[in-house]
Amino acid sequence: MNAGTRVAFVSLTVAIVASAGFIAAYATGGSHVDEGIALTAACAAFATAALAWGSGILPREQVTDIRSDYPSAPPMRLDETAEVARVQHDLSRSGALLRLLYAALGLFGLALIVPLRSLGPSIDGTLFHTKWRKGSRVVREDGSAVRISDLNVNSVVTVFPQGAIGDPRSQAVLIRLPGDLEPATQGYIVYSKVCTHAGCPVALYRAAARELMCPCHQSVFNVLANGAVVSGPADAPLPRLPIVLTGDGYLVAAGDFPEPVGPGFWERS
Repeated sequence: MNAGTRVAFVSLTVAIVASAGFIAAYATGGSHVDEGIALTAACAAFATAALAWGSGILPREQVTDIRSDYPSAPPMRLDETAEVARVQHDLSRSGALLRLLYAALGLFGLALIVPLRSLGPSIDGTLFHTKWRKGSRVVREDGSAVRISDLNVNSVVTVFPQGAIGDPRSQAVLIRLPGDLEPATQGYIVYSKVCTHAGCPVALYRAAARELMCPCHQSVFNVLANGAVVSGPADAPLPRLPIVLTGDGYLVAAGDFPEPVGPGFWERS
């Protein structure tokens, strides 16, 4: 193995290790410095391998084969046999080098593709779920928890899950109805505040009609019918948040909204 081949082997091996290091650093949330060093090392290794391949492996001379009479003399046949064996050895060594090159290029290409996932948010985490979880305490915008004795009948307040105050997708409307309408929660009921038409806040409550209305485009939702659309451009009901009462009289969520909140970009069942 000549010097050029050795340099190419080592350089391609370094490129593979550096590319794998970049992928590992990105996947584990490593620093950008580590990712930059790994990517720079991979590029430098490819450049070194290309120089070694061009200067030390590819033949430069032009060879003209002389056609001799058949049969060749015994010494010439021995020389030709040795030359064929040497060429076969070189070809097998070049094949291994080519396989190493393909592996290095494939891993480097993967290292360039992996960061594409950072071009947008995680769909599962931001489009289909909110910050509400089982056991999340219902709190007001000032962070105070809601007790069953805090609101009068027909009162309305904007609430969030504790620890996520101000989160736009988690904002909800807490309404207190007469106790006989929601006996399990002593009249309390919670709906998403994000309108299913264009995402505006559903901020108006018609106590006499038991309806929530979005002031942007006048979509109206029936509070007593699981947020069903009464009128307006909205074509999907407001998601209702399941809530329960704790033993000490506080309101907590029994889970997240049963379906994604806001405007629907998928087919609702």
